[in-house]
Amino acid sequence: MEKLQTPAYRPSFSSHTVLVTGGAAGIGRCLTLSFAQAGAQVIFADRDQAAGEETLAILAEQGLLAHFIQADLSDQTQIEQLARQTVSLAPAGLHVLIHNAAIANAHTAQVFGADPAAFDQVLAVNLAAPFHLTRLLKASLIQTGGCVINLASTRAFQSEPQSEGYAASKGGIVALTHALALSLGEHGIRVNAIAPGWIDTTEWQKGRPDPAIWPEEEHHQHPAGRIGRPADIAAACFFLASPDAGFITGQTLVIDGGMTRKMIYR
Repeated sequence: MEKLQTPAYRPSFSSHTVLVTGGAAGIGRCLTLSFAQAGAQVIFADRDQAAGEETLAILAEQGLLAHFIQADLSDQTQIEQLARQTVSLAPAGLHVLIHNAAIANAHTAQVFGADPAAFDQVLAVNLAAPFHLTRLLKASLIQTGGCVINLASTRAFQSEPQSEGYAASKGGIVALTHALALSLGEHGIRVNAIAPGWIDTTEWQKGRPDPAIWPEEEHHQHPAGRIGRPADIAAACFFLASPDAGFITGQTLVIDGGMTRKMIYR
């Protein structure tokens, strides 16, 4: 199988510990692999045991190691356990906390849905879990002067019908980002967010499927000329986690190939 594409520019994170939630598939798998390639001690959490083990196998193929922790972030007890295990694995402190885990189907919780609990479930995983995990790991981040990176979405700023739960959770992440940046800034912790647009994660999913082949018009509708890749998000995380981003906090970086700047008329 062809090697998965990670960022071309790879700074050194050899003295860093990085925690990635939702790190076993999709963008999260790319983040796990990218930071491991950059020399970091990577801890990644995911509810999918099989996907986690497959990610460890991919790392092993490249001579890399990471720590996988199975955790369902809709469960407060499991969030607390994840925090304790992270502190145990990083006694000198956590350098980078990336909140990537999410219920990603935008239509899971919507105004015409039949299950009233779906909205609460989406917010529990996508919004409440990042807050609680940051709260529990703030002392570990303070040890290193670390940073937090939240994965939002362009759906925080624009919507399609019947996507209320996901949109609300990602809009909440944007607000949570600047609120945490102010609360934690006096303790030396920066907090930023990334809002991806259309990122093709096909070959990064469990089962290691072949890359998708999209019609050219799907690429060309983006001002950048192509659909996004998980490596685009990993590269941004590299930058936001680096000393070069030391004057950036409370911000949301949109990575969408220019689509949210494109006016469409019919």
